[in-house]
Formats: sequence, C-alpha cells, structure tokens
Amino acid sequence: MAPRKTTKTATKSPRTTRSQKPKETVAPKQRKPMFRAGTWVTLFVLALMIGAAYYLNQQGDEGTEEAVTPEMFTIEESEFLFADDRVANSIEVQPAEGETVRVERDGDNAWVLTLPFEIEADPGLAEAAASQLTSLNIVDEIENASDASVFGLDEPAYIITVQFADGSTSTLEVGDATPSSSGYYVRVDGSRVVILTLSGIDSLTNLADFPPYLNTPTPTPPPPTETPVPPTEAAPTLEATPTP
Repeated sequence: MAPRKTTKTATKSPRTTRSQKPKETVAPKQRKPMFRAGTWVTLFVLALMIGAAYYLNQQGDEGTEEAVTPEMFTIEESEFLFADDRVANSIEVQPAEGETVRVERDGDNAWVLTLPFEIEADPGLAEAAASQLTSLNIVDEIENASDASVFGLDEPAYIITVQFADGSTSTLEVGDATPSSSGYYVRVDGSRVVILTLSGIDSLTNLADFPPYLNTPTPTPPPPTETPVPPTEAAPTLEATPTP
C-alpha cells in the first residue's frame, strides 16, 4: 500500500507592505446653528407684534359690532305737509306781482280757470299741480321764526290757497329759498314755518307764471274810438256895400 502523500499547505508569506503612515484623525466639522441668537430675538419680536395686532383687531371688531346698531340703517320716513288721501277742489295762486290765477273743479269734476277770467283749463297741467299738494315734502321745520323778514315771509312772493274736497282750506305763504337751495321757507296757515322742497312749490307757483289754459285766449280788441272832428269856424260874411 503506497503511502499517502501529505499535502503541505503552503502558507503564504505575508506580503511585505510598505510602511504606511498612520492616517490623521480628522476632527468632525462643527455644524453652524440654524438660527443665531439675533434671529431668535427677531422672530420673538415679530411674534409679539403679530399677536398684538391680532388682539387689537379683535378689540376693534367687538367695538364696531357694539357701535353698529340696526337703527343706523333705518331710513326715516319722509314727512309730508298733507295726507295723501286729501283731494284738492281748487287752487289759487296770488303772486306778489302779476295776476291771481285760480283753477277749480266744476260740477263734472273737470278743471276750469276762474281767475283771471273763466276759461277751460288744461286738465293735465291742472291735475299735475293738484297732485303735488300731497307730495310736498317737509325738509325741516323752523322752531323760532318770530322775525318773518329773515325768511322773506314779511312780503311773501306767493300766497297759495287750497280748498279740499272735505271743505277745509289751507294757506301757504312762500318766502325766500334757503341758502343751500334745499327748499323754500313756507308759512302754513299763518303760524307754522317749514321748509318745503323746491320742485313741489315750483309746480304750484307755475300756475300763476304759466296759467294752464287749454286754448290760449285771444285778447278782445278794444272798441274803435271815433276820431273827433274839429269844429269848423264859420267864415266871416262880408257886408254888402250899397250901390250908389
């Protein structure tokens, strides 16, 4: 029996390595802080400012809610001089200068002019003026109107007399316009002084300025006057001379 060959394990001789320098230990880099101290202070101050602004805004909203009330949005109803159910039967306008004009309803409820003379009236213009009576809006009321001259009421520009269907009458004395042109000073029934809108009063005074004739009346020419004939003088008569 042949002897077994023993296999020698060849041991590899370690490679001769070059002398290596020891690696230098690198110190880890220090991370810079994300926010510096000054940044934190700035953010803190900014947060305080935002908080203060929010607080003040909330306080302002609460104050506004308390101040705003439904009454602030309530529109006051206009006050009119006459009730809307009053019907005018006649309107007379007497200007300080010029002729007095009077329109009234006849038995057929048609408008006629009775002054300065009797003639048929334009129904549209007369009815428009009558409807303005219930639209006379009181702008303001004068509490102390003892001095009538201040308001032009010592010598009114117009005196308007209205007779209603229920038999009552009312007189409006129209004075000066207000400095702001918001209306006219008007004395009602000799006592109460109010400011009425310009358009309402103008629609009534226009009756006198532009009478609502249905047909413009033709003025009647005056009767012709005879030209006086001067008297003729008698010619002197010559006395006859006697013949010798």
